[in-house]
This record gives sequence, C-alpha cells and structure tokens, in this order.
Amino acid sequence: MTILTKLTLGAAALGMSLAATAASAWEPIKPIDFVIMAGKGGGADKMARLMQAIIEKEKLSPRPLVPTNKSGGSGAEALTAAKGASDPDHTIMVTLNSFFTTPMRQQNLGIDVSTFTPVAMMGVDPFVLWVHKDSGITTFEEWVETVKASDDYIMGGTGKGQEDSIVIAFMKGSFGVDIKYIPYDGGGAVAKDLAGKQIMASVNNPAETKGFYASGDVVPLLSFSDERMDAFPDVPTAKEKGFDFSYYNQRAVVGAPGQSAEAAAYYQDLFKTIYDTEEWQGYMASESLSPLWMNPDEQKEYWATQVARHKELLASMGE
Repeated sequence: MTILTKLTLGAAALGMSLAATAASAWEPIKPIDFVIMAGKGGGADKMARLMQAIIEKEKLSPRPLVPTNKSGGSGAEALTAAKGASDPDHTIMVTLNSFFTTPMRQQNLGIDVSTFTPVAMMGVDPFVLWVHKDSGITTFEEWVETVKASDDYIMGGTGKGQEDSIVIAFMKGSFGVDIKYIPYDGGGAVAKDLAGKQIMASVNNPAETKGFYASGDVVPLLSFSDERMDAFPDVPTAKEKGFDFSYYNQRAVVGAPGQSAEAAAYYQDLFKTIYDTEEWQGYMASESLSPLWMNPDEQKEYWATQVARHKELLASMGE
C-alpha cells in the first residue's frame, strides 16, 4: 500500500487541531531559527525560501524566519542542531525523508523523531528518473538496455540512505542494472551536474530539475508516483512497467523537541495560513507536489508509518 493510499488526500478538510485554531497568546519575540535539512538549491531549500518570502510579503510573523542550510551527514547536522536547540520555541526545521532514515543509519546521534513537534505537512514530492538529452535515450526500456551494456554507468544523488539512493537501490534490485553512485550535497547540485553531463542519470524531484527540463537539457523517463503526473503526462510510472513501487519525499516542517504547546500552536496556525495561500497552492501545482495536509495527530501517525516503511527499505538495501 502506498503513501497516498494509506493516508487520505482529503485530510485538508479536517483542518487544524483545536489547539491551532484557537487564538494563541504566544508569539515569537526574536528571529526564528529556520533550519533546512538539505543543501542549497534542492527541493527543501526552495520550499523554505518560498515560505519565508510568503511570511514576509503577507506580514504573517512579528519576527523573521532565518533560513540556515544544515545538510551535513545526510541531515544529521540539522537533526542534532534542532535536538540541541537552546530555545525550542524559536526553532523549526524543514524536513524530508532523511528525517526518518538518518536516525536509523546513524544511531549514535541518539535522535528519536517522535520527540519532535508536528507543525505542518506541506505536501509530498514524487521522484523521476532523468537522463541528459544528448544520451539519445527516450524510453525507460532504452535506458535499461544502455545501463546493462555499460561497464561504468554513473548516477548522482544526495548520499547513501537518502531518498534518491533508496529509489536507485530499488532500480538496481528490480531492473537488474549495475550503477556507480556519486553523492552530492543536495538535489540542486545533482540536477546541475546532470545538465552539465558530469553524471549520466539522476533520480530527482521535479522541482529540483524543473529549470533544466524547461531548457530542454534533460529528459524524464519514468516516475515513481502512484499515477502519471500532470506535468509529464507521457512519462509512465514504475507501476505501469510492472513494478509495485512508488516513493514520495515529504515536504514538512517540524518544531524542535521540547517546544511548548503554545509555540507549537502558533507555528501550526502560521503554516496552515501559508498552505492556504495562492502562492503555496500554485507552487505545489507548478512543482508537481501532491497535497497532503495533516493535523498534528495525523502527522505523528504518518511518522510512525514512515519509520516502519523505511526500516524495511533500508533493510532491503543491506543497511
């Protein structure tokens, strides 16, 4: 069962929790540390910068959000910073699926994701297999044949155990291909090097590769979504090719462990307001994000589901 079938896409209708709908007396009294669990130029970074811009434009917060990229150790740097925040009420973090996988792979961090504070699920982001236009490859079947015929096929991603590496591991096991994997500091750098022909293929989110796709530098071959994406109606899904697999990257905001209920309610209300803006709804449509709003209790349930699923996925990779 997939993410989008396990969880109802109509969760937005449920709205916020009672704590978030009530007018909160708490407001930030100093700049808010807005940690980004990824490098610059990737999907998480773009999302955070947009949300910061919406807040400033609409004057939604009396104090600014200050984005800080902490991508080291596949997000371990960000998790550690949030866990050890000196002021949890003024610390929030943009997360992706490394929120689940990094604590599993680096147990010495002592990170328990259940101690973080649910703020907002802003959507989920599917993955797409991309090649450079000059490769001459136009179909998934041609790609498989090319990789099988190569002794040194090189793909790039954001690191072992990261979201794209999980998809690539699935491809290696299911498609019978041998791939050399090069880690990068963020999805934006991966997309750039594919466009520059430094690597042969990538598994990137549409938002990370959008500019290079628009310029015609890269070609999408296969999506790992449940259904064909509106932005790429001619691109088949892995499921259409007979593989019962889909994979989405969460685009979410969490509060630091130990955040007060009053501060949590403030941020939950703030990001629900952002979620409902025309700017964010338009961003989801243009960047091919699937809407998946959840209240705090639903987010906790989602975390538990994803922890269990990623344990299975990492185990299948030999992690």
